[in-house]
Amino acid sequence: MKQVYVAMMTLLAGASLLTACSGKQAKQEVATERIENVRVAPLATSTIGQELEYATNLQAVEAVNVVPVSPGRIDRILVEVGSRVQKGQVLVHMDQTSLLQAKINLTNLENDFKRYEALKETGAISQQTYDQLQAQLSVQRTNIAYLESNTQIKAPFAGIVAVKNYENGEMYTGALPILTVMQLHQLKAFINMPESYYPLVKKGLKVTLTSDTYQGQSFQASVYNVAPTVNPSTRTFEVELRVSNAGEKLKPGMFTRAQISLGQTSAVVVPYQSVLKTQGSNERYVFVEKDGKAKRYTVTLGQRFDDQVEIRCDSIVEGDKLVVAGQARLVDGVKLNVVE
Repeated sequence: MKQVYVAMMTLLAGASLLTACSGKQAKQEVATERIENVRVAPLATSTIGQELEYATNLQAVEAVNVVPVSPGRIDRILVEVGSRVQKGQVLVHMDQTSLLQAKINLTNLENDFKRYEALKETGAISQQTYDQLQAQLSVQRTNIAYLESNTQIKAPFAGIVAVKNYENGEMYTGALPILTVMQLHQLKAFINMPESYYPLVKKGLKVTLTSDTYQGQSFQASVYNVAPTVNPSTRTFEVELRVSNAGEKLKPGMFTRAQISLGQTSAVVVPYQSVLKTQGSNERYVFVEKDGKAKRYTVTLGQRFDDQVEIRCDSIVEGDKLVVAGQARLVDGVKLNVVE
């Protein structure tokens, strides 16, 4: 009797195990067979104006650090921040001790050379000795010209003093320039544009700059140079802009927005909410209904128009059914039930 009881319990346990496994399998089948309700809209191309805007900072076209060739004591700085200077104007006097010593040495050499000329005529010295002294005299004159340029530092072009880092009597160590001189009548800026626009951007293309500093005003600029290469990491190319600044209202370092019009083009424009963003990255993607299932595609965003945005993706075409509602719950390959 006891043996029969044991056998019956074993059978019941096996049946319970089978039932549990069947239940798990059923749940898994239900999970994999889940169907999501969504709404879709056919993709269509529209004609849009390519109005692009980029943030950038203005820079001086010409800016130079005023420094001596070697460290030394600053005797006198003749200008202040904001001073307007002309090309060739003396800006800084450095200590003249070395220059004065060099001039004394030059005077001694010139006196020696006069005596050597007289001795050479009488044959008292050789031609080689005469030539050696003549070479020393030439080197000393060159050295004085070098010291004069290093002692009296001049402006390389007309401009304005933008930075002053030292005062009279201080030692110039080379860590910072004594002065920085800039030209303000023309400024430049750099922007990085997606490589897809490369064929459309040419030198001379008109650009409009705006600044929060001057509300309601705009400044005309143009493309000055287009980089001959594309950055393989960012898929962008650098564009240099130039802006005339005759009134000097704009300043180097000022934040501006560059607006560029590249004409009209055909593009796919979709509801902005239909585009999803991968958490922790800048990847954007959409879902398209394909054969009753969700298909995920990575896209690149273009211009935004209120609640619409331009998308670019080579794998989706006009007529594809874009999921515009219910896309937040989707994963790639899940079955879809399209509702009206």
